[in-house]
Amino acid sequence: MDTSHQTGTRFALAVAGIAVALLATACGGSSAGTASTSGSGGGGAHAGVVHTAKGSLGTILVDGKGMTIYLFAPDKPGKSVCNGSCATYWPPVPAPATTPSSLPGVTGTIGTTTRDDGSKQLTVAGHPLYTYSGDQKPGQANGQNQNINGGLWTVVAADGSSVTTSPSGSSGGGGY
Repeated sequence: MDTSHQTGTRFALAVAGIAVALLATACGGSSAGTASTSGSGGGGAHAGVVHTAKGSLGTILVDGKGMTIYLFAPDKPGKSVCNGSCATYWPPVPAPATTPSSLPGVTGTIGTTTRDDGSKQLTVAGHPLYTYSGDQKPGQANGQNQNINGGLWTVVAADGSSVTTSPSGSSGGGGY
């Protein structure tokens, strides 16, 4: 093996390590572990782990990239009504191939639902889960208390309930 390939491999591993450290810092240093949620599902842009993070909205759900997770008030228990263009702005959190019995810090019942397009979406306490295209980096909650696409969007607490408060020190849409 030539040394330039070895150097490139070491560099790639170092960059990956830094990225993991930055993600942990952005999520409040949560090191509770991870559970994979990759698999088939709509809007796989934020597929990865689902766990909790602490911030101005309390302990909430975030995906593996530290992106805030939301629920949509008009959804029925275990049934998403956010389809088509709605799902473009609010990508569903894809369900893993095998539904985990637990996720780090999540106290609500974990499940899945089948979307209208046939893909599987992760649920907590019966609520289908989504991220928001308006959140550009970990820690943002720009979708919090937004009443768009036919209903109210709120951040999800560890037990799967809706967080209806606004971030402290913010006029809405700030960090978690």
